[in-house]
Amino acid sequence: MSHAPASPGSAADAGAVHRFTAIGTGWQIRTAHPLPEDVRADIAALCEDLDRVWSRFRTDSLVTEIAHAAGGGRFEFPARDRCLLELYDRLVDATSGAVDPLIGRDLELLGYDASYSLTPDRAGLNARVPDAWTRDIYRDGTVLVTERPVVIDVGAAGKGHLVDLITQTLQGAGVERFLIDGSGDLRYAGTEPVVVGLEHPTHDDRVIGTVPLQDAALCSSATTRRSWGEGLHHVVDGRTGRPVSDVVATWVLSQDAATADGLATALFVAEPAQLAGFKFSWVRMLADGRVQWSKDFSGELFL
Repeated sequence: MSHAPASPGSAADAGAVHRFTAIGTGWQIRTAHPLPEDVRADIAALCEDLDRVWSRFRTDSLVTEIAHAAGGGRFEFPARDRCLLELYDRLVDATSGAVDPLIGRDLELLGYDASYSLTPDRAGLNARVPDAWTRDIYRDGTVLVTERPVVIDVGAAGKGHLVDLITQTLQGAGVERFLIDGSGDLRYAGTEPVVVGLEHPTHDDRVIGTVPLQDAALCSSATTRRSWGEGLHHVVDGRTGRPVSDVVATWVLSQDAATADGLATALFVAEPAQLAGFKFSWVRMLADGRVQWSKDFSGELFL
């Protein structure tokens, strides 16, 4: 949903590119010099550990354990993930539950389950009993307490969170210039901005505009990127349990990738004014082809 062409003097045009797969998608890290092997190993270990905690597609993950805890329980998450839990608290509140990490059961009913059946459970959808973060979870710091099985899905902000954790790893290793690209979720640090194209949601050879990115994150989402049938895709309104239809693509600029990622999802189900408690700029494309953007958006749109 976004791509960054090279800009002279930046990490984006460097010859050193570390490519890898993590949390089910492809990643690239561009740096001025090749990353040392120990840094690559640290990044790989971080990605594996985050996946083992949060993936609802793994039988050995913590969220899978929670999903199968018949009587609920008390579950401890890593300290590094407290900021992700707190971000979801804010997103749930700002969107009145439209963004909710307990949409996992809804995604399963829609066919986006651990076995990738991609076949909706129509009876289950009609008999849906909604789960809600504010009602079915008690959080105390990094401890979640449940009373019954619930299916957590952090697809709204989890990839951005991992981008930020990799950023911390790179900075801790003394890497000052880099461009992290987690399949379109970007975070860039460098002395000169890179110009990023905003990829059209239905024409991957076109962009609807460009934006300069420097010491910030750009995250995007589109209903066309993970779809498996008419009206079936991964962007779900937590209040209804159904995929959204009014918005088809969003782009968000913010200082950190988790916030940008979460708000890119929130813009599908909430009006920008509801998100005024966050600092960000944005663009979104509606289902009828109209494009909206914030007054402080610093890029150029080709309308």
